[in-house]
Amino acid sequence: MNTNYKIIKEFGSQEITSSILERISNIAQSRSMELHPFLKNGLFSSHRDLEKILDHYEDGKPFYIYTGRGPSSSSLHLGHLVPFIMTKYLQDLFQVPVIIQITDDEKYYNAEQVKGQPKSKLDHFQEIAKENIKDIISIGFDSTRTYIFQNSWNIDLLYPEIIKANKIINLNQLQNVFGSTESDSIGKISFPVIQIVPSFAQTFQSIFPSIPDFNLKDVRCLIPCAIDQDPYFRLTRDIAPRLGYHKPSLIHSGFFASLFGDSKMSSSAKDPNSVIFINETPKQVQKKINKYAFSGGRDTIEEHRLYGGNPEVDICCQYLKYLLDDQPRYETILSGYRSGYLLSGELKKITIDIINQILKEYQELRRSVDEETYQEYTTRKILKFN
Repeated sequence: MNTNYKIIKEFGSQEITSSILERISNIAQSRSMELHPFLKNGLFSSHRDLEKILDHYEDGKPFYIYTGRGPSSSSLHLGHLVPFIMTKYLQDLFQVPVIIQITDDEKYYNAEQVKGQPKSKLDHFQEIAKENIKDIISIGFDSTRTYIFQNSWNIDLLYPEIIKANKIINLNQLQNVFGSTESDSIGKISFPVIQIVPSFAQTFQSIFPSIPDFNLKDVRCLIPCAIDQDPYFRLTRDIAPRLGYHKPSLIHSGFFASLFGDSKMSSSAKDPNSVIFINETPKQVQKKINKYAFSGGRDTIEEHRLYGGNPEVDICCQYLKYLLDDQPRYETILSGYRSGYLLSGELKKITIDIINQILKEYQELRRSVDEETYQEYTTRKILKFN
């Protein structure tokens, strides 16, 4: 069974159909852009009410984009980049505001509390949150349309809507959706509401423009996120009508695989060699790919030439599917690998070069993110709509 089909069946979401892709492609062409490879190649293949956002846009009505990041390490990795790359693309495409929530509180609640260890302290997560924010800024969001905030410093912005949501969500709902138990801390149990309320435009009335014919009740929300974040927003969509708000729309990504090929890429993984962080050097990337990337090649060159490789399980083939924005070249690589003409080492060399080029661009932008730039994105301001 196709992995994307499994995701759609398991979560009860909808497939991003060819007709939806055509609508997005038409909008992209009007801005001299193209359909993003993440959409063309199915990394984002599931949605909830994406058509309503497209209808809203085509009717000239306002919407904003909301996404987030839980700071678990001081640097993002390739998997973390996926929703932010898509969010940046959608901001450029629709020319709309982007709200980015940094959930340092949630990471603190869920950290194992060991006396004397950094992860036992809130300031540990506050510090790495700032580094994550700088990584996110380096992706190139429009500063006039982007606001990035971390919860431990900005809860006052959310609190009025948290109060309203808290009143209508009961413990049974949280237990059913998130598996909360009596032994969980109150902070951990109640956190989902903090991630829910940025889905409502009313939360940001102080930073959305006050202009004639602009009514917050008309403003919809689009959330690009990994599919494992969907439970938060299923609950959000359940309670939104009771608050008199629009249900948020979602566009889901699948998981970016670890180098080992046995799970999603995760900074909390026990072995850091399963992950490629965006601050790594070309030599570090080369070593990780060559030594740890799961291969679909044969045991010997002779066998590989005779039987060919298996792109379906090869991690480099999976990475290239989404990172190489050149479909004819990608098909040529796959054909060569499958036939045995292209060896595993040669495939890894291609993947190393492409990943290092991507990281070089991010690292150059990251070095330019100084304190003034940081404040430009994290200071409250009236956000610009199209």
